[in-house]
Amino acid sequence: MSQPQSRRQLSRFPSACQLPLKPVTAALYQAMLCIAVGSGAVTFDAYAQASSEATLPTVTVSASVPNEASELPAPYAGGQTARGGRLGMLGNRGNMDTPFSTSSYTAQRIEDQQAVTLADVLNADPSIRFTGQTGGVTDSFMIRGFPINEGNLSEIAFDGVYGVSPNYHLFPEYIERVEVLKGPAALLYGMSPNSGVGGVVNVVPKRAGDVDLNRFTLDYGSDAQVGGGVDLSRRWGKDKEWGVRFNGLHRQGGTALDNQKSRSEVAAVGLDYRGERLRVSLDLIEQYQWIDAPTRPFLVASGIKVPAAPDGRRNVTQPWTWWKSNDVSTLLRVEYDVADNVTVYADAGGTRSDVSRLSDQTPTILNAAGDTSAAVQNWRFQINRMSFDTGVRAKFDTGPVRHSFAVQGNLYSDRIANANVAGTPVQSNIYNPVVRPAQSIAPPKYVPKVSDSTLSGVALVDTLSALDDRVALTLGLRYQQVESSNYNAATGAKSASYDESAVTPLAGIVFKPWRNVSFYANYVEGLSKGDIAPATASNAGQVFAPYKTKQQEVGVKVDSGSLLATLSAFRMTKPSGQLYGTVYAIDSEQRNQGLELTVAGEVVRRVRLLGGVTWIDGKLTQTNSPTTQGNRPVGVPNVMANLGAEWDLPWLQGLTLTSAMNYTGRVNVNQANTQQVASWTTFDFGARYRTKVAGKATTFRATVINAFDKNYWGGVASYSTISQGAPRTFLGSVTVDF
Repeated sequence: MSQPQSRRQLSRFPSACQLPLKPVTAALYQAMLCIAVGSGAVTFDAYAQASSEATLPTVTVSASVPNEASELPAPYAGGQTARGGRLGMLGNRGNMDTPFSTSSYTAQRIEDQQAVTLADVLNADPSIRFTGQTGGVTDSFMIRGFPINEGNLSEIAFDGVYGVSPNYHLFPEYIERVEVLKGPAALLYGMSPNSGVGGVVNVVPKRAGDVDLNRFTLDYGSDAQVGGGVDLSRRWGKDKEWGVRFNGLHRQGGTALDNQKSRSEVAAVGLDYRGERLRVSLDLIEQYQWIDAPTRPFLVASGIKVPAAPDGRRNVTQPWTWWKSNDVSTLLRVEYDVADNVTVYADAGGTRSDVSRLSDQTPTILNAAGDTSAAVQNWRFQINRMSFDTGVRAKFDTGPVRHSFAVQGNLYSDRIANANVAGTPVQSNIYNPVVRPAQSIAPPKYVPKVSDSTLSGVALVDTLSALDDRVALTLGLRYQQVESSNYNAATGAKSASYDESAVTPLAGIVFKPWRNVSFYANYVEGLSKGDIAPATASNAGQVFAPYKTKQQEVGVKVDSGSLLATLSAFRMTKPSGQLYGTVYAIDSEQRNQGLELTVAGEVVRRVRLLGGVTWIDGKLTQTNSPTTQGNRPVGVPNVMANLGAEWDLPWLQGLTLTSAMNYTGRVNVNQANTQQVASWTTFDFGARYRTKVAGKATTFRATVINAFDKNYWGGVASYSTISQGAPRTFLGSVTVDF
């Protein structure tokens, strides 16, 4: 993109006193409201569909192959989690047939939880911790103690594809499922854009159901956040082959944090055609967000202990700072059954993200009294990402062995442009924030490209099953090419380039001695871009192959029909580069190993549980210093536990009481383990009531997050920043199907 085009993109942001709906957003709202008015009203949504596997005795069988990439596995009792999810290029698989630890959270769970962003959904998973900030600008996480979605490139897959999801925050209004595959998955999804290896988070977009839907939700969050959302769905045609689903959101007002206000707008359209052999879908999303006084993570000066956490309402960010982002995402997917047992597919999509912010750069806590210093900068970011995939899935038999074969080629690319103008540093205090005079800092005159990358690859995988599918072996290989370049902002010339490749394998096995018990094991690898030896090294400029994170995992799953319990043991090792003496070499390693126990579903009639516990033994097994050798890695807690419960009251039909306990053990902030964040526990309570008002299906929801108003540091990122925990926050909403 040329520099004049870059400036025109930035002009899309409205001024502080002029905040109209975005043009695309307004047009989509009007079109979908016309559909709703012209088509009548209904009172419920019947979107959830069960997934089934076709049994193919020979390669010439005439039975139809199910659409594994888009048919959603049915939920467990209570509707909070699903019985399966997507495994990248393998398509949808049932939990009991999957040689991995997975979770799949449904739209019903998201709605009942009143989740505001993706972080609210995933922070209830005992293997995941949110490392961003309440009132902040990004959804970043640790999965099994390794980071994903840190930085300026989203690592959240959208319908199985990287490079399409909005870049920083994901709003759940357009999400049908949030699926988590724990552990590296370079073969199944390709290399993650920012080298994340802890796991894969995939969001599944909403599609029109067989029953028309008109739904409106009015929500409130403390202190004065008010929002309205619509969810409209229609299908047409003789066999209802044509479908459209629209989700829109407008929310704004003050938050629970001091001096903070925010505004969010979402317009998402999902179009689809489902014919006898041809299936096509098109997703269009525009997402806009404006935050005044956005929170930032803290660095802690060396040589001091981490001070006690302040009141969660305190906001050190200056009230005159702001952050704005606009994301436009598109994904087109086509599938065609060329034979009853062979499906070809292709998809193409991408996202454009424009960010403008005048804000405190990461503030540093200077002493035990909580004094801080932060640089103020006016930034512009422009991020463009694209993704293309094509492949074939086939089923056939060789004697008594059934094969489910897939081959895929993929291409992902990204481009980052940014620039900033610095202001004057500001001093404040985490316990008693100090408001400083507003600074007038001009935006950058132009926004040069600073980096680009291309990830391409070819993969093939085969699942061989026998003995009535009681034994299944999955084997696969992916060839991955990694190309990237950095550019001098002043001259535009390349300052560094990288071009390397790697092959990553996968081996997984499932054994089901009984129908409701599944034993599994896997060996899988993840990829991270290798380093280039720095100028200070005697081997300066040496390019290293992509780093391979290796995981071994064994586990057992028990499915009672209404409840799934999973127990797994895993071991992950991730290498990295370091300077030892004068030579830069790949001789550093982090090892995380542990146990996970998760439960999801109905334990007894009317009572549901969701949660579990994860124990992680994290260790720096190889370092270049005796002061860090054998220490715990940054950001890796020893224990994480979540337990959510729901109880449908028997004496008042429609009323459900909810509660959740969230515990995180002590976390180290630096590799020397001299700075730690203390363990923390929070409790949430809520209720919902489903009834009819004036003949319309209506749901009232209320939740108190951090009910006892615990002050805590709520997360540690891999780059040694700490985040303030959320204060006590009230959420309320009413949803009407009209």
